[in-house]
Amino acid sequence: MSSDHCLPTEEKESEEEQLRNQLKEVTLDDFIKLDEQQKNLLPKARRKKLERLLKEQERKEQKAKERAQTLEAERLLKLEESKKIKIEEDPSLPFATPIKIRDVPSYVDKRVTVQGWVHHIREDGKKLLFIELRDGTGFLQCVLSDLLCQTYEALTLHREATVLLKGTLTSDERAKGSFPGIELRVDYWQLIGPSPSEIENILTYESNPDILLNNRHLVIRGTRTSTVLKLRSIITQCFREHFFDRGYVEVFPPTIVQTQCEGGSTLFQLDYFGEPAYLTQSSQMYLETAIASVGDCFCILPSYRAEKSSTRRHLAEFHHIEAECPFINFEDLLFKIEDLVSDVMRRVMEKASHLVLSLNPNIQVPKRPFRRMTYEDAIRYCQENNIYKDEVTKMHFEFGDDIPELPERKMTDQINEPIFLTRFPVSLKSFYMKKCEDNSRLTESVDLLLPGVGEIVGGSMRIHELEELLEAYRREKMDPSPYYWFTDQVCYSNCLLL
Repeated sequence: MSSDHCLPTEEKESEEEQLRNQLKEVTLDDFIKLDEQQKNLLPKARRKKLERLLKEQERKEQKAKERAQTLEAERLLKLEESKKIKIEEDPSLPFATPIKIRDVPSYVDKRVTVQGWVHHIREDGKKLLFIELRDGTGFLQCVLSDLLCQTYEALTLHREATVLLKGTLTSDERAKGSFPGIELRVDYWQLIGPSPSEIENILTYESNPDILLNNRHLVIRGTRTSTVLKLRSIITQCFREHFFDRGYVEVFPPTIVQTQCEGGSTLFQLDYFGEPAYLTQSSQMYLETAIASVGDCFCILPSYRAEKSSTRRHLAEFHHIEAECPFINFEDLLFKIEDLVSDVMRRVMEKASHLVLSLNPNIQVPKRPFRRMTYEDAIRYCQENNIYKDEVTKMHFEFGDDIPELPERKMTDQINEPIFLTRFPVSLKSFYMKKCEDNSRLTESVDLLLPGVGEIVGGSMRIHELEELLEAYRREKMDPSPYYWFTDQVCYSNCLLL
């Protein structure tokens, strides 16, 4: 007879004893999963207790189910009853002036009309409904009471519904919003456009990045992201104001080009009426062609980089602020960058400090002058402060190595002040950058690094001698023929460039 099916009595008893010992600590959840044979191995007192707990749980679940059914029935009845409630605007009330939420402080104690989207909803009993309204210019707390919050539209209102509200702006220290202490006491409202109830589950604080990215059109309605959009507009405005104030002319170079600027591997290629073309990596080479026409000039246009990366410093598409100046030297260049960054930050803080501080409460306008530090100084600093090229092998940086974002930021954060990192090796920079007169291995180039951010500006002097430019083409193994127009800048300009 096979021993697989007939175990000795001692072994059976031993296995049952082991199972009994395991079942001594069984929980209610475990008990529910046991079969009848396993339950019989439990001590009687333990089994009776678990069975009693199970019945109590089943009673609670049944009671909760019945309660939910009752509440649902009451909700449906309430909805049906609410359809009978109709509200009308009182014609005896003063005219409600249409305003934007940004204008609220000028209309306190006056009757107004505001329109926008429901940002948040909160009920307080059966006769009070608080709506945080958003219209793109700000947020306003609005209070609906009595019949206004008992209509069918009010009971089925969800976030992102579009509404029109009329009422009186009233001071109340408890009110929140863009103007704390002011709320709208609504006396009439209309639902302009409902929103689906699914909105309450699509975007939550727990939503993962994929959901947020796939619903970006909804995410930008949030407080933080909408603030970023507004600040971007203000910052762009401040850059333009700075440049115009300094006498620059804004120009608009093409973004579909036939030449590379930052390296062929990062080009997006496309068919341009049967000829190969690319989305520009930078507008600066075209921008240079304008300086002999308009002098100091700048542009704010999209640039594209076809490099796959998951870091926050790499984007396939971004708006690039670029400027070109003739007849300057390297020290002039550093001064202009320092002036640009400090002045733009000052302008932004004057216009929208409340928005900036809501995103970064600790931000400060950097003090001038910025610290100067050469590439060789940076290599030495990393070596002396154990900032490694490879953290695993503890390999140090050597001259000629590119310092990636992470160790560069680590160095900048340790120094904790703005840094002009200058004089990079020729091998690390673009072909058109001018070599240093005292060291042909280095270029008159600069990156501006900020603590907590990293690189924010890159610049250089440009080659202004024909033979040096032709040698740069040869060194980078570039065909100079597509760049004939860029070469002409040296032939016909021969001036120092930013």
